[in-house]
Amino acid sequence: MLHVERGGNGPLLVLLHGLGATGEVWQDVVGEWHGSWLVPDLPGHGRSAPIERYSFGSLAAAIADVIPREPVTVVGHSLGGVVGLALASGWFGVKVTTCVGVGIKVQWTDEELEKAAALAAKPGKVFATQEEAVERASKMAGVPLQHGVSEVDGGWTPSLDMKAFGVGRPDMPGLIMAAEAEIVLAAGENDPMSPQEHLKELVPEPVEFPGAGHNVHVESPSSITALLAQLAT
Repeated sequence: MLHVERGGNGPLLVLLHGLGATGEVWQDVVGEWHGSWLVPDLPGHGRSAPIERYSFGSLAAAIADVIPREPVTVVGHSLGGVVGLALASGWFGVKVTTCVGVGIKVQWTDEELEKAAALAAKPGKVFATQEEAVERASKMAGVPLQHGVSEVDGGWTPSLDMKAFGVGRPDMPGLIMAAEAEIVLAAGENDPMSPQEHLKELVPEPVEFPGAGHNVHVESPSSITALLAQLAT
C-alpha cells in the first residue's frame, strides 16, 4: 500500500520525491499551490510499503494506481523526476500534460552504479533511539525528514528500503522520446548532480534556478510554483 496525501481543488498536481525522501518534502510547494494536489510516498519510502523489485517502471506502475484518470501535471525530484517521465509516456494509463523533472542525475559512471548496487545489498541500520534514526534518514535523503523512520525490534530504522538504491541508470533519451507530455528539465544553479551542460544534451532550454542546489523544492519552493505558473500561461 502507498501512503498518499491529497488536498485542494482544481487542476491536479502530482509531486514525486527523490530517493530516500518522503512526500513531506513538498509541504511548502503544496502550501503555495492553488489547485488540487496529490503527494505519495514512493514504494519503500516513508509510510509506503516496499515492493519486490525496484525499477523506474515498477515505481511508475505503483504510482499510477493512485492517480485519478484526469489530466495531471507531474513534478518529480531526482528519482521522482524519472518516475514522472515514465508516467508521461502514457504506458501506465495516466494522462500527463506537463512533466517537470527537477535535479535528475542524467549521467552515471560505472563506479557510481557499483556504489549504488552495493548500498542496495546492505541491510538497513537499526538505531537505539528515534532521533538517531531520523538523523540517518535525513542524511540519506539530503533533507530534514520526520516521517522517514520506523520502529522495529531493537530500536528504530530509516523506512527507506535499501534495495531501492539498485534502481539503476535511467534511459533519459528514451523516456523523453516516449513522452506524450510537455517535458521540462530543471535544476538548481549549484546542483552538482544535475549540471546544466548535462541537461542541455537532452533538452534545448533547461530551466536553471539561481542560487539553488539539489533540493530546490525545499530550499526555494516558490521557484517551483513560479515555474508552474509560467508553464500554465
